[in-house]
Amino acid sequence: MRNILITNDDGIDADGIIRLARAALSLGEVWVVAPLHQRSAASHSITLREPIDVYPHDFPVKGVHAFSCTGTPADCVRVGSLNVMPEKPDLVLSGINFGYNAATDIQYSATVGAAFEAAFQGYQAIAVSEHINGIHEVTDAYLTDLLTEYADHPLGYGQVININFPGCALAECKGIIRNARTSRSSFYHDHYNVISELENGGIRYMVEGDLNLESEPDTDFHSLIDNYISVGIVNNVG
Repeated sequence: MRNILITNDDGIDADGIIRLARAALSLGEVWVVAPLHQRSAASHSITLREPIDVYPHDFPVKGVHAFSCTGTPADCVRVGSLNVMPEKPDLVLSGINFGYNAATDIQYSATVGAAFEAAFQGYQAIAVSEHINGIHEVTDAYLTDLLTEYADHPLGYGQVININFPGCALAECKGIIRNARTSRSSFYHDHYNVISELENGGIRYMVEGDLNLESEPDTDFHSLIDNYISVGIVNNVG
């Protein structure tokens, strides 16, 4: 029986983490330690100069031990595995993220950042993400099988499994691209708009992204655009 720790960056009440926890119960005993609020794009940041509060949290999946945390997703992995769980996890799952974590967006992702923290702690880690359109057919059809397949997949130091599900109908999914390379492209080309002028010469900006659908063949980005599930190994340090 595996001890499984689950976190995310969309918050403990997000639909994705509930669905992930439900699927993970078939693999072992599940502990959820997740941010109390939205923490997207926090990357691999951790909290050093402020306390971290952890509380038991009502969770809609029976049999899951759930706790909210005021820290980042990476904090959740650290405090969850080192203090909350009675034993260290055999597997850490991060997600299901609302939005792809592929291509260069991986650098900003707190979903993948939490998985990297798990890898640094010596745990097997899988990050899971899906399209933002709310179509879960492909995810829910393939999720349990892919978690089972990759729960013990050999990984090197600092490596994690990164799974992204396309937001198409199940009948339109073309299958799974395994060992997908990480694209050097980006889903959005960002720019900053001036929102207002402030006192003392200050200017307030707000980021805005222009959708980009151009990517290299045989990459995670290209696979998702073509309605394939993308599975790849992502390297951080080491």
